[in-house]
Amino acid sequence: MPHFLDPHMYSFDNPELWVAIGLLLFIGIVIWAGVPKLVAGALDAKAAKIQAELDEAARLRAEAEALLAEIRAEKAEAEAQAAAMLKAAEDDARRLEAEAKVKLEEAMVRRQALAERRIEQAEAQATAEVKAAATDLAAKAAEQILTARVAGQKSDPLLDAAIAQLGTRLN
Repeated sequence: MPHFLDPHMYSFDNPELWVAIGLLLFIGIVIWAGVPKLVAGALDAKAAKIQAELDEAARLRAEAEALLAEIRAEKAEAEAQAAAMLKAAEDDARRLEAEAKVKLEEAMVRRQALAERRIEQAEAQATAEVKAAATDLAAKAAEQILTARVAGQKSDPLLDAAIAQLGTRLN
């Protein structure tokens, strides 16, 4: 037989009855004081706080994912720009190399032409010097020959005729 059906259970000298009455009174006072509402309110506040933290965490995660996607897009764009810059630099290097070759060839042609002109000038100057030296030598030889002739002759008929013509031509 269950213990609460025993008639001795409900006698005022049974301490278990007084414990049960005290417990029922305590539960009644707790309910009358609104403790369950306070506990429920505290639990609701805690649940709302947790939910707010979860919402904040979800928002932060979404922001982080958006930021990550943006960073990845920027990285891809930067890599594309770097590749384009590298290609442009390579193209510029090839173009500059070709221009440098052309300029070097032009400079070499100019220098060769200048050297040829200098050689021609040097040849012309040497030829002129040789001609001048030959002319001087011929003049000296002619002078020596004429001096020798004049020394051998007292008068030269050609010279006398030329002097005579000078007189008529000066007038």
